[in-house]
Amino acid sequence: MSKPMRPHRFPPLAQLQASLALPASSPAQLQASLAQGFQEGLAKGYEEGHASGLQAGSEAAQAEGRAQGLALGRREALARFESLAAPVDALLRELKALQAEVQAAARKEVVELVEKVARQVIRCELTLQPAQLLALVDETLAGMPVARDGVEVFLNPEDLRRLQDLAPERAEAWRLLPDATLASGECRLLAGGREADAGCAQRLAACMAQVHSQLVESETEPQEQGA
Repeated sequence: MSKPMRPHRFPPLAQLQASLALPASSPAQLQASLAQGFQEGLAKGYEEGHASGLQAGSEAAQAEGRAQGLALGRREALARFESLAAPVDALLRELKALQAEVQAAARKEVVELVEKVARQVIRCELTLQPAQLLALVDETLAGMPVARDGVEVFLNPEDLRRLQDLAPERAEAWRLLPDATLASGECRLLAGGREADAGCAQRLAACMAQVHSQLVESETEPQEQGA
């Protein structure tokens, strides 16, 4: 058998607030509380954001400072290295210049020695075989467009005497004339109204010019280009 139903009565609202210990607030007080909470949250967010910004800025500043310090250190090290290397570079340049001067002087001495030896050899050769002067005359005439008839050959008197003594048959084939103005080994000839130098001096000079260009000039030109 079912029990009979009875109506339930809720306690009054004032009694419920008292039992829950909820303070009765007016709308103005509630709005003030909300505003205060908003301000507190805003202040807390500002403080946290400011602290975070300071930390990020500090890290960026530290990284930039390290980079500037490294760059400054590299510049100072490079400047110090250049200041220390400058005297060494100057010394090396002086040594190279001195070496070039010594080599140039040595080559010049070699050229002078070769010329001196060549003159001695020519003098001795002409003393022993004066007929070689006439070979120079033949060589000179071969390059001249003149006839061999009527050729006058002027020689140093001593060379002419030795030629007549040591090779009379060759001397008789030419019209040989003494010329005291000619040095030993020199020979001048007249043929067909033309005059030519058939001596040894110009030949030796041409030969020594080639030697000089090979030993001296060919070595100084690359050095000047490098400088």
